[in-house]
Amino acid sequence: MDAGKPIDTAGQLPDGTKIAGPDDLKRVLLDGKDGFIRFFTGKMLGYALGRGLTPSDSCTVDRIVAKLASEDYRAQTLVREIVMSVPFRYQAGKH
Repeated sequence: MDAGKPIDTAGQLPDGTKIAGPDDLKRVLLDGKDGFIRFFTGKMLGYALGRGLTPSDSCTVDRIVAKLASEDYRAQTLVREIVMSVPFRYQAGKH
């Protein structure tokens, strides 16, 4: 409720999926967890590297996603694996 009126929690995601509220959104995100985790990992790695990802970074993303799955998708695992990754540790010097 907002100012005594019900809040409309229905919506539509960019892919056309209709949701009826927070529970539907949670279900949709969990149904697509693998894709979401891969996307999020790629974005976090790109942010940590300070650049866009290249095709050669896909192996790193794959390794991080596999490690996340094996360790129950913990945030600390994501951070640790990014910091320990080859692209992060061996960045070319910046001028």
